[in-house]
Amino acid sequence: MNFCIITHVFHTKENQKFYGYSPYVNEMNIWIKHVDDVTVVAPLTSKKSSTLTSFYNAKQLKFIEIKKLHFKNVRSIFWSILYLPSVCYQIFIAMENADHIHLRCPGNIGLMGCIIQIFFPKKIKTAKYAGNWYSNSNQPISYRIQKWILSNTFLTKNMQVLVYGEWENQSQNIKPFFTATYSESEKTCIEPRLLNSEIKFIFVGTLTEGKQPLFAIKFVEKLHSKGYFCKLSIYGDGIQKDILLSYVQNNNLSNYIKIEGNIDKEKLKDIYQQSNFLILPSKSEGWPKVIAEAMFWGCLPIATSVSCIPNMLDYNKRGVLISNNLELDSLIVEKLIQDKEDYILRCKNAINWSREFTTDKFESEIIKLIKKCE
Repeated sequence: MNFCIITHVFHTKENQKFYGYSPYVNEMNIWIKHVDDVTVVAPLTSKKSSTLTSFYNAKQLKFIEIKKLHFKNVRSIFWSILYLPSVCYQIFIAMENADHIHLRCPGNIGLMGCIIQIFFPKKIKTAKYAGNWYSNSNQPISYRIQKWILSNTFLTKNMQVLVYGEWENQSQNIKPFFTATYSESEKTCIEPRLLNSEIKFIFVGTLTEGKQPLFAIKFVEKLHSKGYFCKLSIYGDGIQKDILLSYVQNNNLSNYIKIEGNIDKEKLKDIYQQSNFLILPSKSEGWPKVIAEAMFWGCLPIATSVSCIPNMLDYNKRGVLISNNLELDSLIVEKLIQDKEDYILRCKNAINWSREFTTDKFESEIIKLIKKCE
């Protein structure tokens, strides 16, 4: 079987191996364990791999480099329009030679893939929509077009579309799905951390406006001003890093708020096990892996009510849903801190639920999909 992946993820090449963003590649490695030949159609950069990248473990891998497509300014629009015919041709040829087409959405390359796959109604296809599938959410028009094409069974045939969360009134090809980080063998005994003298908060993610790390800082600052001995550690990197550093310095918060940068998977696992709360005040999400990871280790998530997060947190039974209103949200968490029995119960609920979603189960579901599509 020739398994063809169409993705917008940037790749690098080192020592005859192709590297990409670790969470994505690690997931794809589970898929490609069960196929013979793999074709990856994606942009390639000259940047070196980092601790946040992994390489494909494929038996046979062919990489087809395409140009990136961006439409953020006049210059990028000009070049993207210029590259578009070539990109579409390369995707078309790759699909024509494939036995199984796998689209990674949403993204500009994913959009081209959604359109071109229409011309291959008899080909076996899957798509992973890693964004917010909620129909009423505020999203770019390209995302909405992709969702419309993927769920339209007249245009999209022989395809299983994997989405995060369970939604009503969906077409038959839409399949609720999940992603996972930890295996069955990692299910060591874990107990919720007590809320004693120091309450440990963490933020894990890219430091961008969409993830709102500044809100996380202000949130812990608010609790600290009310007399709670709180500590916040921020793990990640991004364009807002300097803004966050300036805010911490200008407001004299460095004694209890630290910006730690990126860390590897094993170190992060230890951090989860030492912390009380994960705070993720994102404006939009798909399936936020950091929430499931934190829950796996008894670190209770505090997160905005977007995408499938309310379902993940069972509407406050295994976490805390917030609205990004600093005053109201701090009162909700303050009440939980004072009610230690409720906190322990939610932590245990979170642990029990998240441990249903292991890499072992993920792989078994992938095998079912591939065999169903064969």
